[in-house]
Amino acid sequence: MSTLLIIKTVLILIVFGITLGIAMYSTYLERKVAAFLQDRVGPDRAGPWGILQPLADGGKMFFKEDFIPQKSEKWLFILGPGIAMFVACMTSAVIPWGGNLTLFGETFKLQVANVDIGILYILGFLSIGVYGIMIGGWASNNKYSLYGAVRASSQMISYELAMGLSILAVIMTSGSLSLGDIVESQHGGQWNVFYQPLAFLLFIVCAFAECNRAPFDLAECETELIGGYHTEYSSMKLGFYLFAEYINMFISSAIISVLFFGGYNFPFMDDLGLSENAITLIGVMVFFAKITFFIFFFMWVRWTLPRFRYDQLMHLGWKTLIPLAILNLMGTGAWLIFKDQF
Repeated sequence: MSTLLIIKTVLILIVFGITLGIAMYSTYLERKVAAFLQDRVGPDRAGPWGILQPLADGGKMFFKEDFIPQKSEKWLFILGPGIAMFVACMTSAVIPWGGNLTLFGETFKLQVANVDIGILYILGFLSIGVYGIMIGGWASNNKYSLYGAVRASSQMISYELAMGLSILAVIMTSGSLSLGDIVESQHGGQWNVFYQPLAFLLFIVCAFAECNRAPFDLAECETELIGGYHTEYSSMKLGFYLFAEYINMFISSAIISVLFFGGYNFPFMDDLGLSENAITLIGVMVFFAKITFFIFFFMWVRWTLPRFRYDQLMHLGWKTLIPLAILNLMGTGAWLIFKDQF
């Protein structure tokens, strides 16, 4: 039991380190993707091909002046970015990163916490993430920050409804709230995206809105709100907000892969004739390849589509996505009832 506890502790540290590392280098990838789409070079000064640019950016954030506005609510002003960062990191705990691995005589799953209600755990933390943004905007005592916080919170709450309904269709298809069980139900190439294509489209659109990514980045609309809810922040408080956005993008890509693309499953994995440990390690690499693709997709969309107007954003969420999600849910229920009769 003590060996398993040590292994799980090491797994937590590895997952935490990988999450922060990928979020850090997502900023580098974002600049390179933007440069490629705009026929530019991108970062190329800090190290070979600019690969040390994220370290330079992090150092700059640490050494910048930590400014707190005189009329702000000091403790809430500090708490806001802390909540955003904490929530972003905690969602990775229930994601199954791979299958079973045997080390030192102990067999364990590459998942920090195999919670039976993993989907509800993630949705719960997503709802808490709204407070980090709202508290930061309100505590700044700046009208632009408050407008940005109100926009962000109303946007996130609105799109959580359609996201939850799209996830319900996947839960009905898989028969479980556990992310591990949902992945296992897609074993053998039976990916949910083939059975729930509309739910996938709804979920990925909602993921853009939840992450405040373009074309739904109305909370940070520079032409109207300067920097939005984090206008008054500097140093690592600002860094926490920016970092949380990239962590959320990484976790969203992982959840999309888990719910709709089989997670660590890949075609013909049972026909390779390899050991369970080898299959598990290959599955982890396949899983991260899927995540990398969706991170690239997030960036591709950002530098391709123009920003929505706010009324268009809310119209899409309430009058289009939610009715479509309800229809998809009803269609899934009808299919589950009558599928055995045909």
